Amino acid sequence: QVQLTDSGGGSVQTGGSLRLSCGVSGYIGRRYCMGWFRQAPGKEREEVARIDINDKTTYADSVKGRVTISRDVDKHTLTLQMNDLRPEDTDMYYCAAVRARQCGTLPYNYWGRGTQVTVSS
Repeated sequence: QVQLTDSGGGSVQTGGSLRLSCGVSGYIGRRYCMGWFRQAPGKEREEVARIDINDKTTYADSVKGRVTISRDVDKHTLTLQMNDLRPEDTDMYYCAAVRARQCGTLPYNYWGRGTQVTVSS
């Protein structure tokens, strides 16, 4: 059983930075596709970034150039470094994982509980 614990959210001003972390219980190595999502009440969930089993990364156009997803297999941690934050980045952020050779072929089936990011102007 894989459990994800996301953290690192907070309140920052426009242009600020935050580093979100997702702790993974149990060793999953690089066998899992992992990603970060965000969602606000009444809005559709958006996949912000993903990293596949070969550590290839993909980003949503809305955050490209401002965020970096990475994983530390030995520390069982997934990280999302967010820079140049904007008010429209305000959301609840969730980490997710699925065991799949290729991201996008199976729905994510493990989710963190979320961490709130608030960006003020």
